[in-house]
Amino acid sequence: MARVDQTHSPSLKSWVPGADGHQDFPIQNLPIGIFSTQDSAARGGVAIGDEIFDLSAALKAGLFSGVASEAAEAASGATLNDYLALDGRRRRALRGRLSELFGAVLANKNKVAACLLPADGCLMHLPAHVGDYTDFYVGIHHATNVGKQFRPDSPLLPNYKYVPIGYHGRASSICPSGIPVRRPKGQLKPPTETTPAYGPSKRLDYELEIGIWVGQGNKLGSPLSIDNAYEHVAGFCLLNDWSARDIQAWEYQPLGPFLSKNFGSTISNWIVTAEALEPFRMPRSERPDGDPAPLPYLDSASDRKEGGLNIELEVYLLTPGLREKKLQPHLVGASHARHMYWSVAQMVAHHTSNGCNLQPGDFLGSGTISGPDSTSCGSLLESTVGGTAPLTLESGEKRSFLEDGDEVIMRARARTADGLSIGFGDCRASILPANP
Repeated sequence: MARVDQTHSPSLKSWVPGADGHQDFPIQNLPIGIFSTQDSAARGGVAIGDEIFDLSAALKAGLFSGVASEAAEAASGATLNDYLALDGRRRRALRGRLSELFGAVLANKNKVAACLLPADGCLMHLPAHVGDYTDFYVGIHHATNVGKQFRPDSPLLPNYKYVPIGYHGRASSICPSGIPVRRPKGQLKPPTETTPAYGPSKRLDYELEIGIWVGQGNKLGSPLSIDNAYEHVAGFCLLNDWSARDIQAWEYQPLGPFLSKNFGSTISNWIVTAEALEPFRMPRSERPDGDPAPLPYLDSASDRKEGGLNIELEVYLLTPGLREKKLQPHLVGASHARHMYWSVAQMVAHHTSNGCNLQPGDFLGSGTISGPDSTSCGSLLESTVGGTAPLTLESGEKRSFLEDGDEVIMRARARTADGLSIGFGDCRASILPANP
């Protein structure tokens, strides 16, 4: 069940300058990430306002004790895999102590302040070593929109409403926000041609997704039940799972995506912990009348009650023309996590239902999360109806798919009715030309 405590209070204030009211990282968030400075190695830190709290320095300063110290130690290294392997009790202890250290009533701030570094002077790294990566397809509006382009009379395949569809992606090409993505090459076969040719993708696209960091895993051969699957999730981020639509159209049958997807995936730099998101859990989306009920291994009263996430999602496009004219990024789509047909717990339970073992640092993608109308699409394939209805930008440029020099920016915000609001930080990357 959701655990909401004093660390989530909307009235909680911090003495850290700029933390109160910060659009992403107020004291109620406290996400974990890996950073380095010009003269020091990569290590664990916590985002608070526009600062990064150096966990290694804080441990040396004696700011932690007991269970919280164990958790801080696990989060202070060059990757967060040891932290992700912790149980929820230890993660909550670290969060509680961090909330105390940054709280407005802290008497002696000097030791804590000495461990804070300006975020804009730090370099962010991949938060953890990703052992395995699985991408799901739980955005039903995306699945329907894409299906209509190929199967107008039957956009969803018969298994969609019974099985959380997924495929195994490429862990090695997951990159942190800010690292450019090179336009991929592959085999292309337009419908007008009889044989394929090899060359750069002409239909490069983004996909607006939520990333899920696996915490404690399960033993090989021991499935996780739907009732405790969410307890094995340690945190969340944003994910842009880039897609070369023309390469994909030719290669995906009969086994699914390959080179059209494995050239790069971009994630936001900070792990927003499962504990930080407790107040934003909401009822799982109800299925429309006539849809089949989930099979028993994918259904529980607790998941129906709080299996959803109240997270708003946005994707922006910043082009060379917009930059040159000093115009703001163009909002392409605004969606919401409530449009996920399958919950996080259902994804985890299904993934392990055959005995597959998940491990700390494994990474799951939700699949593209689109809403029900043209303003809430999570990909250009949908926004431009397969490229037939190009977007017109304020700069006068048109876009059917991404061009070299374009930058995609994704943002997310979780809100409650009583005013609590936290963000994920940007997930952004620009497009480099294909290799010669």
